[in-house]
Amino acid sequence: METPASYGVVLVTVGNLQEAEAIANALVKAKLAACVSLLPIHSIYTWQGQLNKEQEWQLLIKTDLAQFPVLEAKIREMHSYEVSEIIALPIVAGSQAYLQWISQQVKS
Repeated sequence: METPASYGVVLVTVGNLQEAEAIANALVKAKLAACVSLLPIHSIYTWQGQLNKEQEWQLLIKTDLAQFPVLEAKIREMHSYEVSEIIALPIVAGSQAYLQWISQQVKS
């Protein structure tokens, strides 16, 4: 039986769809993510003392969190931001079939 605590969603924001798709494709092909969903978002944040309002893309990366160090390194290698959002949130409960599918898709 899969334990939900080992699975998670990693949040990453990027500045354009092309970068989002490139990172998503690389993560899935490398078996670091089972699935990456891409959502257009509007972000408001402070960077270097300036208030910014930007259109960005949010990556929702479904993975086994045991892969986080390698996944983070791959994202950093490809990401264009000086400081990129890479935040892992644990899945505390989920469909057993879906968690098992994640396990089958992500290398251990």
